[in-house]
Amino acid sequence: MLSNGGGGRFYWARNQSLYTGKLKGIVVIFAWVSIQEIHLKNYVNLYSSLGWNSLVCLSDFLNPFFPERATSLAFALLNELVEELKIRPCPLVLAAFSGGSKACMYKIFQVIEGACEAQLSQDDTRLIRNCISGHIYDSSPVDFTSDLGAQFTLHPTIRRIPGSAKLVSLIAKGVGSGLDALFLTRFGSHRTEYWQTLYSSVSLGGPFLILCSENDDLAPYSVICSFAQRLQDLGGNVKFVKWNGSPHVGHYKHYPIQYRAAVTELLEHAVSVYSQKIQGLGERSAMEGMHDQISELICDLQNAAVNSNQSFRRVAQGPNDHFFLPSSAEYSSNKESGSLQDEQKGPAPPSMSAHTLLGQILFDACVPKNIEGWDIKFCGSLNGQPLASAQKRSPLNPIKRICRSKL
Repeated sequence: MLSNGGGGRFYWARNQSLYTGKLKGIVVIFAWVSIQEIHLKNYVNLYSSLGWNSLVCLSDFLNPFFPERATSLAFALLNELVEELKIRPCPLVLAAFSGGSKACMYKIFQVIEGACEAQLSQDDTRLIRNCISGHIYDSSPVDFTSDLGAQFTLHPTIRRIPGSAKLVSLIAKGVGSGLDALFLTRFGSHRTEYWQTLYSSVSLGGPFLILCSENDDLAPYSVICSFAQRLQDLGGNVKFVKWNGSPHVGHYKHYPIQYRAAVTELLEHAVSVYSQKIQGLGERSAMEGMHDQISELICDLQNAAVNSNQSFRRVAQGPNDHFFLPSSAEYSSNKESGSLQDEQKGPAPPSMSAHTLLGQILFDACVPKNIEGWDIKFCGSLNGQPLASAQKRSPLNPIKRICRSKL
């Protein structure tokens, strides 16, 4: 199924004959004019044999010169991924080939980070971030300098034309140099933004696999090596694989066994990273749920405290109001307290139930359980009623007791 977006096109690809088991994830392939679409089938077959589906993104040649075209393509691609991941969330690995990192992929990162005018919803952005679990750079990233057009305008098929290749090469270089000169003033700011965005992808998590060759004339080894070192300095998990005899985007063709082993390891690691992310999200959700329960409990306790304070303010407001301390089981059988209540006339005074949790706590805290050995004497009155004060009596010396009796 082919979908068109401003600045390029993308489609789903999978060779079901190579793998019949359950799909493990999705590899998004970012390609540019420097790699033929037929050549991409080899990578689609590789990922399919390992149990991964492929979403192939083919960017237009002008995307590096017109970032808004790259943004439009990236936004359409993200919407396609969101629809798929909502149905079946799975690990997501981003694979950039040659200039695909500049023609579209870095705009994917900017949209996710909210650095573009095109915006996804917070839920969709969170879904994409949680699924991204790995990164692959094959002959990439390419440093976009002022001679970019002259380097990439000459298509590989044109180079292989005998005889007339020299004339065609001159025409292609002239067109490319004209584009570079036209956008030279914009290349400086775009180049800085491009590299900073690629470095920021470390925050998305997942391992990095960087595949390059010392003989690559379009993606210099020194540039890619510096990129890998910078990712490591930022905390990225980087595996750097270097060959000597492979051309630009030709590593899999020349070293299929080593290439397949490196990709297999990266994809397995991506599955592990995705599982850890999902587990972390589950634990975070559980903690948030516990926090909500604690917050509700605190609110209930605060409301109970407010209601209790209001009840205490109503106690002893008038001369006939009394505060009855709640008691334990003896409260119901205490005859004296019963007689006092019988003598009390008028509306029943506000009181607290002894059978409530708060009443039991107040009774245990305020009423002594053992009053033997206490001196009870009256020391005043409140509203015409005598008040009794109690003071615990310590054991006295027998001699002092005799002296007191003589007095």
